[in-house]
Amino acid sequence: MSTQNQMGRLPSRIEAMIPIFFLLAIMIANYTLGWGFDPHIPVTLSCGVAMIIGKICGYNYKEMLAAGLEAVNQSLEAIIIILLVGCLIGSFTASGTIPAVVYYGLKLFTPIIFLPFVTILCAAVGVALGSAWTVTATLGIAFMAIGTTMGLNPALIAGAILSGACCGDKFSPLSDSTNLAAGSAQTGLFDHVAAMVTTTFPSLVIAVIIYAFFSFSKVGVYDPTLANELSAAILEHYTYMSPILLIPVLLIVVVAVIKMPAIPSVVLLSLLGCIFAVIFQGAGFADCIKMLHYGYHAQSNNELFTTLVNRGGMNSMLWTNNLVIVAVAFGGILQKIGAVESILGGFINKVKTPFQLVLLTMGTSIFCITTMCDQYLGLIIPASMYKDRFDEMGLGRNMLSRTLEDGGTLWSPLVPWSSCGAYHAAVLGVPTLLYLPYCFMNIINPIYAIVTLSWGGNILYVDGSKTNVFGKLKKGRGPAEAPEKAYDKAMKALAKIRSANETDNIRV
Repeated sequence: MSTQNQMGRLPSRIEAMIPIFFLLAIMIANYTLGWGFDPHIPVTLSCGVAMIIGKICGYNYKEMLAAGLEAVNQSLEAIIIILLVGCLIGSFTASGTIPAVVYYGLKLFTPIIFLPFVTILCAAVGVALGSAWTVTATLGIAFMAIGTTMGLNPALIAGAILSGACCGDKFSPLSDSTNLAAGSAQTGLFDHVAAMVTTTFPSLVIAVIIYAFFSFSKVGVYDPTLANELSAAILEHYTYMSPILLIPVLLIVVVAVIKMPAIPSVVLLSLLGCIFAVIFQGAGFADCIKMLHYGYHAQSNNELFTTLVNRGGMNSMLWTNNLVIVAVAFGGILQKIGAVESILGGFINKVKTPFQLVLLTMGTSIFCITTMCDQYLGLIIPASMYKDRFDEMGLGRNMLSRTLEDGGTLWSPLVPWSSCGAYHAAVLGVPTLLYLPYCFMNIINPIYAIVTLSWGGNILYVDGSKTNVFGKLKKGRGPAEAPEKAYDKAMKALAKIRSANETDNIRV
C-alpha cells in the first residue's frame, strides 16, 4: 500500500536515498576523521533533509511532522521502559544483587574449562547487568588477564567474552537494546525474550561446545589474582553478601514466565531491589530515591569493581532514549514521504516467504549498523520498514523483534567502526577484526536462524502457534503482544494463508 497522500508523489530512488546518504556521509566522516561525536545530531539533521525531499515531492510540513511524532508515539512505551530499566539497574546494584552474581560466579570458576566457563558466566552476568559493555569492562578485563597467563590466544578469549556478554545482553529485560527491539516491533518485552530462546539458546550451546574444545586442548596455568581481588572488593564494600541476594534475578524469570506486562514488572523489580538495599545493605529511603534517579555510586581502589557498580539510574538511559526519539522520527518521516517504498519496494514485493522476509530484515539491520555505525539504528529502521510485511504474512511481531536481535544486536560488535566494535576492541585490547572469527555466538546465531527457517523451522505466527526446529507446527502459549490493528490484519492474513494451504493439500 502506498504511503503517499493525494498531494504528494513517490520520490525517485535517488531522491529517497539522499537523506540516507547524508546520514552515511556524516557518520563515516565521524569515524574516519575521528570527530568523536554521537549520532543524535546527524540523525536529527537527516530528519530535516528528509523533510526537504518530502517538500519537493509535494508533502507539507505538518503532515511530515505528524508522521514523525506518530512514530515516536508508537515507541513511547519502549521509551518509558528503558527509563525504568535504568532505575532497575541502580536498585539491583545497590542491593548487592548484581555484584552477588559476579561474586558467586567467580567462586565456581574451574580452569580446565576456562573458555566455556567464561562464555557462560559472561552470559549470566550479562542477563543480570543488561549491558555487554559493562561485562567486557569488568569480567572481560579480568578474564583477558587470566587467559593470557594460560597461554591462550587473546583473540580467542575476547571472542568467548563477547559471545557470552552479547548473549546475556540479548536475553536481559534490563538491556536497552532488548527493550528497543521489542518496542520497535511493538511487541511485549517478555514475548520478545521468549521468542529469542528458539534461536539464541541453541546458538549459545553450540558456541560453548566449540569453546570447550579449544579450552580442553589449550588451557595452561591459572593465575587467580585479578578474580580474587574483584571478589575481595565486593566483600569489602557490601555489608551483606549471600545467595539470598540472587532472589531478584530469579524473579526476573518468574515475571517472564507469567507474562506480566513490562512496565509493572520493571517497577516491581526495582522496588524489590530497593527493599533489599534497605534490609541487607543499610540504605535509607533518601538513598534509594537518589539512586533510582542518578544511579549507584561507590569508591574503591579496585578499578574493575568501580566500573561494575557505578552505573544505573534513570539519567543513565537519557542518551539512549534521545537517540531513539530522533531515529524513530526519522523512520516515520521516511515512511510518510514514500522513501522506504521507493528504495525497497521492489525487494519487499518479491518477498513471498518468511525465510525471504527474515533474510531481508537481517540484511537491512547489518547494512544499517555497518554503514551508520550504530546498533540502535540497525534495530529501529528495519522495524519501521518491514513490520507491515510481517503482518501481511501472518507472523507474530515477536518474530520481527527476534530477527532484529539475531541480525542487528549481535552484528554490532563485529564492525570495527561501529560504536560497539570500537569500544570492545579498546577495552579488551584486541582489534575487532582479530576477535571477529572467534565470536562464535555472534556468527552462529544469525546463521542458525536463517538455516532453520529455510525448511520452515522456528516460525512464530500471530496466533501464538509456531513451528519447532524441524518445521512441525505446534500450539504455543498464546499470541504475542501487538497493536490491535496489526494483530487483526495479521490474523486475517494467517487465516487466508492456511485456508489456501488446505485447499492445495486437498487438490494434491
